[in-house]
Amino acid sequence: MCQQTVCLLQAAIERAGITTVSISLLREVTSVIRPPRSLFTPFPMGYPLGEPNNAPLQHRIITAALDLLERDDVPVLVNFVSDAAPNG
Repeated sequence: MCQQTVCLLQAAIERAGITTVSISLLREVTSVIRPPRSLFTPFPMGYPLGEPNNAPLQHRIITAALDLLERDDVPVLVNFVSDAAPNG
């Protein structure tokens, strides 16, 4: 599903009273659409949780995303920082 669609669905779900969070690979799109809570991960398209078979990294990303559920100061766009992130 495209990032724009996810952001729009997320906003609709929030209006129904359900707290949401998303993981974004396209910071430019997410910053324009401004979903309630989003974690930006700096990985290649198709790898929002980082490299395959790296469970410790994937758990850190999921935990960081779930931690955003406690935030009420929406919209929130947080950068995930990791040593495994590509340089550049």
